[in-house]
Amino acid sequence: MFHSRLGCSSISFRHQDLASALRTMKGLGFDEIDLGALPGVCDHVPYELDAAAVEAVSAEVNAAGVRVRSVNGDIGDLNRVLDVDARAARQRHLDALLTLAANTGAKALVLPCGALDHTPVRSVEEDLDLVAAQLVAAGRRAAGFGVELWTESLHFLRFCWNLDRAGRLADRLAGSGVGIVMDFSHIVASGEDIQAYLDRHRGRISHVHLRDAVPGNINLSIGNGVADFAGGLKRLSAEGYTGHFSLELETRDVTNDERPAAAAKAASFITDLI
Repeated sequence: MFHSRLGCSSISFRHQDLASALRTMKGLGFDEIDLGALPGVCDHVPYELDAAAVEAVSAEVNAAGVRVRSVNGDIGDLNRVLDVDARAARQRHLDALLTLAANTGAKALVLPCGALDHTPVRSVEEDLDLVAAQLVAAGRRAAGFGVELWTESLHFLRFCWNLDRAGRLADRLAGSGVGIVMDFSHIVASGEDIQAYLDRHRGRISHVHLRDAVPGNINLSIGNGVADFAGGLKRLSAEGYTGHFSLELETRDVTNDERPAAAAKAASFITDLI
């Protein structure tokens, strides 16, 4: 019914428990999902991710009969300088998320591009260096689990919130194997241009998130903002993009009861454009 490369993030149904969200997405016709594991955004994966939690979530997802494209997680602010104990705790959390990704057959783990703050901890350059170093190290660790490492950049709410910072992070990641997740809504919300983003990240994009936006607001249903999906998707196709797409409908302009129908409508619209 929908394009085979179009999936749905469980974040779209974060108001439901994981089992219900999986049933909803499967019932709408999605065979592929992104699994949300972002504390404060989506609680489908516990932040305190011990071995029992990893096993329980893995079993629940695998029983649902959906493919997992990525696990969208968070291991803390990558531009924050850590002491020895905090570094060890971060490594344990990373390994738990990578185990979850491997157990569910996910292609990649997605990590953020820095803290939920535009202000640097030390300086912009030093923070970008640290974020890049953390992502590269996580990517090396991910390879041991048979999983890729991607970062969502730019992200309107996080440290790499505009095209300049996102581009400079991408430069630091060149050749590392760390992929870039493009999100239409964050580009628009930051006041940047989709085509300019694609110019800056040519050949670097591993995955695409789909949600609408206007400058300053990322929480709109597709069709209720100003994101140029037609132009962006056409450009991606013309440049040989073969990755997948995911509806990440963390929207505030529909009720929870309206959300399944809105997701289906968005999926049909995007399917026609891919």
